[in-house]
Formats: sequence, C-alpha cells, structure tokens
Amino acid sequence: QVQLLESGGGLVQPGGSLRLSCAASGSIFRINVMGWYRQAPGKQRELVAVDTSGGTINYSDSVKGRFTISRDNAKKTVYLQMRSLKPEDTAVYYCNSKVLLTGRGLSEYDYWGQGTQVTVSS
Repeated sequence: QVQLLESGGGLVQPGGSLRLSCAASGSIFRINVMGWYRQAPGKQRELVAVDTSGGTINYSDSVKGRFTISRDNAKKTVYLQMRSLKPEDTAVYYCNSKVLLTGRGLSEYDYWGQGTQVTVSS
C-alpha cells in the first residue's frame, strides 16, 4: 500500500558529504512522521533523525550539527543531508514513515524502506 524508495547512498571519504532521499508513494492520506534510521554491522538499528508533521525535528547526539533532515511535503519526500562524514557513520540507512492511509480512518501505519548503504572510508 505504501512504498518508500530510498536513493543517494554510496562510498565517500571521511569529511565528505552525501544526501539521501526517500520518496513515499501509495494510498497515503497524511504523513505524520518521516525519518531516518541506520544499522551498522553487528549493531542494533538506531535513530538518526526524524521530522514530524508538527514541525518537531530530533537528531541523535552522534549526528547533531553534521546531518540535516528536511521534507518536501508536496513530493512526499524526506532528505538527509550528511556532512563531515566519519567512518563510524558507515551503515545501512533506512527511511521510515508513519502515515494515515486513505479510507482507513485515524489508524497510523508504519513503513520502512529497503535501505541504502553508506560507506565512509579512505
């Protein structure tokens, strides 16, 4: 019913930048939350940044000041601008969205993208 298509991952040197994009499509009535999580090998998935429809933005402490999340509501797209990348930022980055579906009332549904690999290495 809802698809999240991520793009923008890749290999970058330490100190470099990347921008991730995630476009949502499907029977979406309203997007409540869009955000990014990441999972490094051998570690649990962790929050990177989230942007709620109410305008609240939260970042993990490890990325504050380096990463910026933004949304284009008309395009149902969320971006993650990543700067000053470090080797410890290497992970699979997942887009997450919590939405209301058309014709499904006020129940909120949770969706994940397939993930995009970000590798920071010299």
